[in-house]
This record gives sequence, structure tokens and C-alpha cells, in this order.
Amino acid sequence: MVSPKLPDFDDLPPVKDLPQGCAWGIFDKDGKRDVFGTLNLLTPKVVKEAATEVKEGVSISLNWPIGAIKTPGFDRKGLVHKVLNFEDEPYNIFGFDEEVEFNTQCSTQWDSLCHFGHQGSKLNYNGIKASVQSLKQEFGSEDKEKSLPTLNHWHDRGGLVARGVLVDYKAYADANGITYDPFADSHTITVADLEKIAKQQNVTFRQGDILIVRSGFTEALEKMSAEQQTEALAKHRYCGVEGSQATARWVWNQHFAAVAGDAMAFERTPAIVNGEERGIAGLVLHPYFLSLFGLPIGELWDLKALSEYCAKKKRYTFMLTSVPLNIGGLVGSPSNALAIF
Repeated sequence: MVSPKLPDFDDLPPVKDLPQGCAWGIFDKDGKRDVFGTLNLLTPKVVKEAATEVKEGVSISLNWPIGAIKTPGFDRKGLVHKVLNFEDEPYNIFGFDEEVEFNTQCSTQWDSLCHFGHQGSKLNYNGIKASVQSLKQEFGSEDKEKSLPTLNHWHDRGGLVARGVLVDYKAYADANGITYDPFADSHTITVADLEKIAKQQNVTFRQGDILIVRSGFTEALEKMSAEQQTEALAKHRYCGVEGSQATARWVWNQHFAAVAGDAMAFERTPAIVNGEERGIAGLVLHPYFLSLFGLPIGELWDLKALSEYCAKKKRYTFMLTSVPLNIGGLVGSPSNALAIF
């Protein structure tokens, strides 16, 4: 499979009633509507090149504990872990089972292309409209025809394997005396920041890369008590990458396969549009990435150990693997991500 040649943002064909920068139809093949979006950039050639990043034989987990936030934001269900003792059961043997419940976005996770649609048209990626009914799929009656862009379909392409690129904004800020509260300040990371840091790290982006941005968000959260976490998250003011059409244009033109970070929403929250703060429905990058581009977003990734190893080796690129849960109609999932050096 040859890496697709993609048009730049301003050359994407216009789509009626949608803003410039809509990639619907770009990855369609043989008359079939695509559900993988920018993961189509992860061709065998790109994956083989990513494998050349493995030199030391070191792997680093990028997964924050699922229960790290006692009461997740947006009224999401936190971790409930029930341990079952076989000695209490009729089997009367020494051993254990367990049951877990949690919202798939309460910690390190991927947003599927069904998670946040284009708010005006109420459509998901590629003009597909998801619904509660269509996403509720039981085993044996899953969406085998791939009519919805959900995360379980990643298993049909072997999960995600790519070159990951860390842009360590937190380390850059610390080194340059830039202080900010990841919550109260709604601190903004600009494209100029990302480009400057990448240059300092000797990183050149390639088509199919996974862009990973460290802001220090999860590290600040894990130092808080449960009560302090709840208070901080309730403000809905989070640091992140600038949410603007200019940022969307830059991300598309780099032809990343996905983006991820340690912040709550990857992009700064609340969004600022025409100088005014907007609520969650006013987010800019979420509809652009998930709905218009078909580009997955990873959030609340644990990047501290990755940052330390990259700084030690002075190398900020690595092989990245990730496999979501395999549940039909999956809207979000723990990322189960590893950086391999």
C-alpha cells in the first residue's frame, strides 16, 4: 500500500454547509465510505519505518491509572473495582475474580470519530450519523459492514502502530521560566510553540506521525487530593493546544495519523472564538479533528516517564503501539499505549 498523497487544508474540496477543511471522501475506496480516517496513513511502509526507532529495547507505558481521578470531569463514572473471592462461592477454592466499571474517558483514552460530531450538521466523520441505538451493539450483531467509525474496527487493521513524536512543552516551559496553572489559567500552547520545541528537539515531522504534547496536566492532578481534583476539574478551564482553524490547518498539513496529550481535551478549554470564550459545544479542534478530518484524539496520557527518557537519550521519536478495547460500537477506550525505544 502506497502512502496516500493528501491535499493541503486549503485545497480540500468544499463540502456543502461545512467549513473549509473537510476531508470527507478523501480516504473512500471502491465506493465504500471510509471509517478509519487518518489511520489510513499508517501504511506498511510507515509502520516499517516506525520499527526502525527501536534501538535500545526499552518500552514505556503511557497509561495513567484508570482510577487516578477519583471523580472524573463532565459527570463521568470513575473506577469501581470489585474483587470476588472464590472461597465465598460454591467452588470453595483459593482464587479471585474481579469486576470493573468505568467511563472509557475517565483516564488515558482515545476519542473515536463518533465521540464529538460537527455541531452544526450533527454528523460524524465522513457524513455518518451515529446514534445511541446504532452504537449499542451486542456480540454477534456488531457493525461488521463498518458503517460507523468506532474504535473496535482498529482491531481489523491490527491496532495502531506508528512513529510517536513527543513535543515536551512542560520541559520547555520549566527551562524558560514559563509558569502556569494547568487549570485556572487555561494556558494556551500555540503552533509556534510546537514548531519551536520540535526544532530544539531536532524533530522533523513525517506523514503518519502521532503527535504527542506534554503539558504537565496529569502530573498536577495526581498531586491533588480527591477533593482538590473535583474542585479543579469543575471549573472546566484546562490548558491545552490553541483551538483555532489555524491550528487545525497546521495539524492537517503535517498529515499526522493522530494526536494525543496529557491534558483533558488536548485543546485549551474553554475555546476562544472571535475573542469570546465558548462552552464545550464551541470547541474548535474536536469537530475539526474527529468529524471533519477523521483524526483520533488521545487525552490524559501519562507522559512523565516518557519525558524523562526522551530527555536522557536526547531523542523524542519512538515506535508507538496502541490497542483499544474490542467492544462493538466503542466510542472511547483506554489507549493501552506503549512507547518503544
